[in-house]
Amino acid sequence: MGSFPDGDEVTRSVSDAPPTHYTVKIQSFSLLLKNSIDKYESGEFEAGGYKWKLIFYPSGNTKKNVVDHISVYIAMSDASSLQLGWEVYGDFRLFLLDQNKDKYFVLQDATGKEKRFHALKLEWGFDRFIPLKSFNDASNGYLLEDTCVFGAEVFVRKERISKGKAECLSMIKDASSTKHLWRIENFSNLDHECYDSSVFIAGDQKWKIRLYPKGRRHGSGSHISLYLALADSTTPPGSKIHADYTLRILDQVQARHLSGKDDYWFSETEKESGWARYISFSYLNHSGSGCIVKDVCLVEAEVTVHGISSSM
Repeated sequence: MGSFPDGDEVTRSVSDAPPTHYTVKIQSFSLLLKNSIDKYESGEFEAGGYKWKLIFYPSGNTKKNVVDHISVYIAMSDASSLQLGWEVYGDFRLFLLDQNKDKYFVLQDATGKEKRFHALKLEWGFDRFIPLKSFNDASNGYLLEDTCVFGAEVFVRKERISKGKAECLSMIKDASSTKHLWRIENFSNLDHECYDSSVFIAGDQKWKIRLYPKGRRHGSGSHISLYLALADSTTPPGSKIHADYTLRILDQVQARHLSGKDDYWFSETEKESGWARYISFSYLNHSGSGCIVKDVCLVEAEVTVHGISSSM
């Protein structure tokens, strides 16, 4: 009959009846490994009013350091369509067909406790569903003519909506920086309180440079004020975006650029960050500074988005 996972957490049984909710037949199973397909997700099926799918790791779930076994899980599908704070409690059973005896061997949790599915835990299952050695042994009937059959049953016992709030912080691996150059002509004639550059994209977010030519707050009347601002955000309300940024006024004569560097959590309520006293009028207008040449000022922004926090 073969060897299934040992331990008190798993109950093993035999059933003549096929799985109630879903069956997956895999042909040419060996080609999954040959073609380096380390994970396979089944199509969706419905049980208890929710959508589910089976997830297979044909050579073991390496993220959990599993080797020489098949890992199998049941997972909620399309969870993004569910109401915020949802929780689903249920039992499940996973099946493997013995094609020699036309019987199903069944694995289920032995604790008798319902499993809680929620936004932070969408799947449950068995890391070591069956050893590959037992699975590949034709006398056990699990893999015949390179074909096998798995199945699943899911029984929803109760549901509830949590009133608590949650968020998810996603950090970006190998984040790259983006530069945007803003050419401001007729600088001496700027008479509005505030000017914005054109919108540019960095880290899949929309940004703009914001200039107050006459200054603002404690820089009013003595300094220009310069900021990086989040434009129309592509993230949902309540999100925060962490970015490193540098704002430069380019020295067009000697290439000794004046720079300000900072990092900030941008959001819908905190859209801009920068300096009210970025540079004094006297230095800006000095002919030796190179900041304004032929009444043109060049401002550059360099932005790197490192993480996005959003409500769940």
